Amino acid sequence: MTRTRTPSQILPLPSCFDAANAASWSYRPDETRLAALATAWRTAHAIRPAASDEYRVHLLLIDVQKDFCFPDGSLYVAGRTGTGAIEDTRRIAELIYQNLGVITDITTTMDSHFAYQIFSPSFWVDRDQAPLTAHRVVTADEIAAGDVRPNPAMARWLCNGNYGWLVKQVQHYCRELERVGKYQLYLWPPHCLLGSDGHALAGLVHEARLFHAFARSAQSYVEVKGGNPLTENYSVLRPEVLSRFDGAPLAQRNTQFIKTLLAADAVVIAGQAASHCVKSSIDDLLDEIVASDPALARKVYVVTDCMSSVTVPDGAGGFVADFTPQAEAALQRFADAGMNLVRSTDPIAAWPGIRLA
Repeated sequence: MTRTRTPSQILPLPSCFDAANAASWSYRPDETRLAALATAWRTAHAIRPAASDEYRVHLLLIDVQKDFCFPDGSLYVAGRTGTGAIEDTRRIAELIYQNLGVITDITTTMDSHFAYQIFSPSFWVDRDQAPLTAHRVVTADEIAAGDVRPNPAMARWLCNGNYGWLVKQVQHYCRELERVGKYQLYLWPPHCLLGSDGHALAGLVHEARLFHAFARSAQSYVEVKGGNPLTENYSVLRPEVLSRFDGAPLAQRNTQFIKTLLAADAVVIAGQAASHCVKSSIDDLLDEIVASDPALARKVYVVTDCMSSVTVPDGAGGFVADFTPQAEAALQRFADAGMNLVRSTDPIAAWPGIRLA
């Protein structure tokens, strides 16, 4: 016998959920078993298809991938606690399960890279032809002085061997970053390489998003970003630099996904990292909102306890780099613009401005 329930009621956690899997690199769900469990869950809890939602809530999960979410990953987002992304993963899964009848769509972004890209240490050499190391900044002035330059081997497959063109382009790229003022070019260790284990979604989140898809007859959407070798792509909505030094286009905005998000009644954002890809995605969404209708900022919900900042420990109890202040400043800027800062432990139905049946 099925029970009558309203979509806004908090649901229990299903039997497939095990919080310990938030810390398990190797965990992956059995998709076939999960589909059967979700189908039974739909009947037992009177869950309606997502297509019937009059008020549409779109959950955007940014880069919840293994390389970011586990200590074994090449770019673990530990935050200041050391367990940041692990706890975020658990809370994201709980948010999905408990609000299953409220969340209409889930899109997961996937940072997707190759071995050689402009933010890769191996893309660059110093004055003595030695490769650079991760966790350092490259400036336009360093390139102009010859202290840092692109690896000459890159020119063969990037620009038909025209090394002069490549030098001009990377210097232009760094100057554009510095002019805008959001970031300087920062070199990261190899991460989320296509074909690697680290590129995959964290198993606990992957399980929750599929459970939602099967229970609500909703597609499991993915937005891939980050494959252009000559620009960073922190944001899912656009690369950091759109044009080349010669005026030709380098990349383009993700206009279709921008339209998809703005069409939702509520956009809920969580994921990794608060200081970089989450921050940039929200920054770009806010730019689109301001250009369209600033009042639309009120339908954006930033889940502050489901994201952490990049930190790089120094091995002595401190940090070589700590981007927490940048994330905190961004959150304040988003709130000042009218976006809602919320927590996963509060039901979505209770968040300010949510209008559910």
